[in-house]
Amino acid sequence: MTAIPKRFKRLVRRVLHGLPPPEAPPVRQLSDTFLTWLRFANAGMLEGGNAWAIDHALARLPSQAPLVEIGSFCGLSTNVIAYLKLKQGVPNPLICCDAWHFEGGEDGGRLGDHPRITHADYREFVKQTFMRNVSFFSGHDLPYPVEVLSDEFFRLWQEGAAVRDVFGRERRLGGPIAFAYIDGNHTYEFARRDFENVDRWLEPGGFVLFDDSADGSGWEVCRVVAEVAASGRYRLAARNPNYLFQKR
Repeated sequence: MTAIPKRFKRLVRRVLHGLPPPEAPPVRQLSDTFLTWLRFANAGMLEGGNAWAIDHALARLPSQAPLVEIGSFCGLSTNVIAYLKLKQGVPNPLICCDAWHFEGGEDGGRLGDHPRITHADYREFVKQTFMRNVSFFSGHDLPYPVEVLSDEFFRLWQEGAAVRDVFGRERRLGGPIAFAYIDGNHTYEFARRDFENVDRWLEPGGFVLFDDSADGSGWEVCRVVAEVAASGRYRLAARNPNYLFQKR
């Protein structure tokens, strides 16, 4: 059995017992003019250290198997991955999964107190914004965005199904995964299931990055990260401040 590093044991104890997080090291950032301009125009919530972590992983991929992104919103992280692929000369296809169903809007109806705009309007606006953003910024290597929830996405992956993406292109799913970015529902139940589905297909040497997993972030995905660390089956590749793991 692989020995579990002491720092992981301390992390597990802290997360599971609600103790204050350890002091984090300084966040490493990519200095890149294009990414600065991209963030001006492309709506989204992306921790600056994630770009560094993605770049780190893309430079060390075990194969040319697909890259998978769970949760795309308006396409900021999608465009970052596509751009870093271009810089690294990485040929792996990028496949995205998002149904554009947002927490708090499950029952539909009006968007807050606005008398005219509904959650359905908002959902369609965000989806169309995503399509416009990735068409412009990643048109050189357009990803394959599949409009389903992650559980359905991995069911289709298991079946090796042929699907149509939001641009109307056909893509067959299935097989190994070289990198996954988990940025969907951050509750423990969903984040754990997303990880289990990724783990089933992630190659040895492949990477998985958990968004909003920084120590002290308050998101339940931190429990998943603690469990991954404790398993001994993954090596911590970076904490910046979100967790990037490499499968052993």
